[in-house]
Amino acid sequence: MKMPTPMRRWEDQLPPHEKRRLRKGMYILPSLFTAANIGAGYYAITQTLQGTASQFWHFDYAALAIGIAVIADGLDGRIARMTNTTSDFGREFDSLADVITFGVAPAVLAWVWGFHQLPPSAFPNVRDKIVQFGLIATFIFLVAGASRLARFNIQVNPQPSNPGRPGAKYFVGMPIPAGAGVLAATIHLVKGYPILWWQLAPIWFALLMIVAFLMISTWRFYSFKDLNLRNRHPFQIFVLICAFVYVLIFFHNYMLFAIAITYMLSGILMRLSYTFRRRPPQPPPALYNEAPEPR
Repeated sequence: MKMPTPMRRWEDQLPPHEKRRLRKGMYILPSLFTAANIGAGYYAITQTLQGTASQFWHFDYAALAIGIAVIADGLDGRIARMTNTTSDFGREFDSLADVITFGVAPAVLAWVWGFHQLPPSAFPNVRDKIVQFGLIATFIFLVAGASRLARFNIQVNPQPSNPGRPGAKYFVGMPIPAGAGVLAATIHLVKGYPILWWQLAPIWFALLMIVAFLMISTWRFYSFKDLNLRNRHPFQIFVLICAFVYVLIFFHNYMLFAIAITYMLSGILMRLSYTFRRRPPQPPPALYNEAPEPR
């Protein structure tokens, strides 16, 4: 009996020179999303430099640009894997883009929005010290994000200090796009209106330190890489996704902040849960000397 000829992908039916041309073009596709990532980060920096207490919407535009960059950053890698166009150049290009968009851009935005706009007070030395501490905090955030990227590039199959369930995929430490997203979502929550009360500056300083620590930590964060939307799912899932998108569009200020903070807290809660549920090490059995036999 003659076996039916298996159907091949449409690329396999092309002549060799057409396949080479197609493959060159496909490598450009994920890089375009990475370039969009850089463009969004550059736009965020320019908007930050234009922002003032009276023109605070520039800060909101910068925060939205970082949020758009988070989406572009998630798409470039997924498209590269789906089209089988991953390359060393693409990985290096993506890492450099992340340093600019999720490191430099949010660090500049966090300092200008959270510290530099503080008005002169009766105690000018206090304001100067707060601004200086803000520079230190944003620099630490930038270094922590760059270190997180460097660790991600050199490690192979890293394991978190609080392992999750087998088979699930986790990030070791909070990814730098998520860290930048926390800062951008907080600024977008108040529509870019800067901090003008020095009492709020320490809270912003603490948030920067928490995000920086979570990025360089070895705590696990869910990666969502095991979600497969190409499989069949119940119809109720589709309805829930549509409802979520609807709420996100009309209440994006609150929803984006809730998503970013929830993801940040998820890593903290998983670490605390692992710490409290971990069984203490059992003490080694005591050594006893055998009693001599009676004579």
